[in-house]
Amino acid sequence: MSDEPQFHLGCSLHACPCGFLGDHQQDCTCSTSDIKRYRKRISGPLLDRIDIYVHVSRLDYSEMTNTIPSESSAIISQRVAMAREIQYARLSKYNIFCNAHMGHKHIKSACRMTNGAQTILEQAFSKMNLSARGYDRILKVARTIADLAQAEELTELHIAEAVHFRNNMQENY
Repeated sequence: MSDEPQFHLGCSLHACPCGFLGDHQQDCTCSTSDIKRYRKRISGPLLDRIDIYVHVSRLDYSEMTNTIPSESSAIISQRVAMAREIQYARLSKYNIFCNAHMGHKHIKSACRMTNGAQTILEQAFSKMNLSARGYDRILKVARTIADLAQAEELTELHIAEAVHFRNNMQENY
């Protein structure tokens, strides 16, 4: 187990005080200073412990009533179960069972990257001013994305997707 306590937090946060920044149907009425002040209310160390940020846009009526079938829960569940088996096989020798529980030493051995993936991660590290914790969290998410794709090595796509999920709260949507 890693030294850090593990827990799952599901939370919702608007991008600005009025809640309409990035909305395609209603304009945001907040000033830049309002948005900065609002976002500063959230502790940086707390944000650093969140693995995935996802901006969810409001659905249009047509999206809510769409009858085109999407991927079924059963198929998604099978993919997740396969990824969990991959993680278990890779990590059970350390007495841990999923990527979220990896410590830095586990990450070094489990997260082999292509040269391109390393370049993208290095650029993200600098541009996003990541902490060591943030760096590790991106790699854990990238490793999970790669496991879902049944890929042994982290590629540019896996790192880029993980970086995308680690949205910098200081940027606008």
